[in-house]
Formats: sequence, structure tokens, C-alpha cells
Amino acid sequence: MSLRSRAWIVAATVGAVEAMKDQGFARWNHTIRSLHQHGKNNLRTYAQAKNKMSSTAANRAATQDKARQAEESLRKVMFLSCWGPN
Repeated sequence: MSLRSRAWIVAATVGAVEAMKDQGFARWNHTIRSLHQHGKNNLRTYAQAKNKMSSTAANRAATQDKARQAEESLRKVMFLSCWGPN
């Protein structure tokens, strides 16, 4: 490329950057960076959310197991009180 065409490319690039600044591009860039930083600091990662869900599922399974055992125990007491020796 000739020196003249390179100069035109540089001038056009500088003009485009200045136009973006005038239109508020810098403000949007700051907003986007701020949102990205906030999300990175305050939102869980997929792995953390998956781990939390699996531990919740384990707690639910343990609670259901305890409820099943309690129901079985009550069923046994009721059976013995109705049909057991007097």
C-alpha cells in the first residue's frame, strides 16, 4: 500500500473513533464493563449452581427417607396395637 492510502486509513480510523466518542460509545463501554464486573462478582458460576442443586437434591432425598422410616414405624405400631397380643 502506498503512503497516501495508509494515511487515509489512519485518518478514517481516527475519525471513526472520535465519532464513537461523540455518540457516547465510551459511556456504553463503561456500562458494559460495570455490568460484567457486577455479574462476575455476584452471580454464581454454572458449577456452583449445579453443586448447590445436587446438594439440595441430596437433602430432599434424606428428608424423604426419614419420612418413609417414620411412616413405617407408625404403621408397625398401629399393626401391633390392633393385632398384637392383648
